Formats: sequence, structure tokens, C-alpha cells
Amino acid sequence: MRNKKFLNVAALGLAFVVLLSGCGSSATSGKATDAATGSAHADKDSKVRKVKVAYDQASKPISWLDEKGNPTGYDVEVMKLVDELLPEYEFDYIGTSSDDLLLGVEQGKYQVGVKNAFWTEERTKKFIFPKEFLGLSSTGLVLKKTNENIKTLSAFASAGLTLAPIAANNAQYTIIDEYNKANPNNKVKLQAGDSFTVDVVQWVNEGRVDGGVMIEGPFNKQVVEPDGPYHKLANDVVYNEFAVIKTWPLFNKKEQEFADAYDEAIKKLQKEKKTNELSVKFYGKDLFEVLDGVKR
Repeated sequence: MRNKKFLNVAALGLAFVVLLSGCGSSATSGKATDAATGSAHADKDSKVRKVKVAYDQASKPISWLDEKGNPTGYDVEVMKLVDELLPEYEFDYIGTSSDDLLLGVEQGKYQVGVKNAFWTEERTKKFIFPKEFLGLSSTGLVLKKTNENIKTLSAFASAGLTLAPIAANNAQYTIIDEYNKANPNNKVKLQAGDSFTVDVVQWVNEGRVDGGVMIEGPFNKQVVEPDGPYHKLANDVVYNEFAVIKTWPLFNKKEQEFADAYDEAIKKLQKEKKTNELSVKFYGKDLFEVLDGVKR
């Protein structure tokens, strides 16, 4: 009887030790055991990395806060689709200004930023440009109705017209500068401004300059749409597209792995024409239809 009682106690003790050992192993390894197979697998939550995606919150229809306070716009909605294809990442959208976005991504405050950004050589020194672009942007000249026959930078320069100042750190400045370097005998009068943005429509309307460079989306929101702040000028100013340009997300220099993951996701979205659909939704036309003719 004594031996039987001793064996029972020993068995219980051994079971308790095994149980503690199993619990300790699970807590220290961060893994759980699959009840069906008995194999260990990593906790999914422990593998998800949260990243901050900065966006210009005042750049409708590219990116902005809607009436409910939610981030939206072409750039943001594309990144949301990218997020869905990357289970290892969780995107946290941070609305900010264009200047803070550039500085924040460069310093690592944000892992990536979207702001209808164009490629420039100078920016490659500060950011990672992925292999795949994010979208396309129509760029044009805002002019008085009397100058609506001016369709190109060459015609604008030949007419001797004045251009609204563009901040030197704005990629639109680079576009005009590149044209001037390629056409030294017919340069656009390019002046560097001291701020990132100039109220182009107002400057042209007031006659302070003859024209200004602007993205089509914001022009439509300001002038064409009935509730636009400058809709009353719809018959006084025009927008003449002179180029369609690729736009890019800007990644922090340490985020190559993240940029590579983005590349794989965006290629899938482009193949499925998801980016085409969003272009129509936010810009009113499929800019990807002219992709074969895009040089920049």
C-alpha cells in the first residue's frame, strides 16, 4: 500500500514538472503549439510591423481628410490597397504638411510619405525611390483665357510670358529647370520662390504673372467644381496640360526591405487595373492610358 501511494505521488509530481516546463518554454520562445500537429508556430501578431505613412492632408484629390476626418485621395487609397497585400505590415496614416512630410521621412519620423511626389536627382540623395511608381499626374500651365492658345513650355517661353515663382525644393521647379537646360535658346523665365506653394490661380487672375505651373487635380477642385473657391473664375482662366509625369512614394533611406515589399504589391495592383480605377475615381480620367508616352 505504501509503495502504491508513493508511486501515485511521484506520478503527480512528474506531471506537474512537465506542465511547468511546457508553460515556461512557451513564454520564453514566443511560440505556441498547434494542438492538431504538435508543431510550434510563431505568433502572428509578433511579426506584424507598424509603419507610419505620412500624407499631405491638404492636397485634394491626391490626399486629404474627408468630411468624417478620414484620410483619402488617390495616393492614400492606393497605399491602403498595398497594405491589404502586406500582412506583415500595418499602416498608420499620419496627415501633415508637404514640408513636414519631406523632413519627417528623411529623418525617420515616418517610414514612407505620399504627396504626388515627382522623381528628382536631388531627392534620390535623401529618399529611397522604389522600382515601381505609385501613380500619374497631369501637369499644366494655368493661364488667362486670352492666352489659352499657349499649349507648351516652348510656346510659353517664345511668347516671353512670366511664370509664377516655384520653390526650388518643389519638383515642379526641376521640371522647368530641365526644360531650360535642354532649350538654352528658348528658356522659360524661372524664378525660385521662398515658399513651397504659391496661389497660382490668384496670381494669374490678378495679372501678377502670365501663367503658373499646377497639377490638374487641384486646379479642377479649385476652379472647375461648383464648390471650388475660385469657381467664379472658371471662364477667366484655363488649364493646359503639357506633361503627364509618374509619381512616387518616398521611403526613408533605411527602409529598403519595406520598399521592396511595396514593389511586389503595387505590381499586382497595376496588373489588376486597380490603379486605373482609382485614377478615374479621383482624377476623372484614366491617366494610365497615356503611360506609353510618359517620359518622366
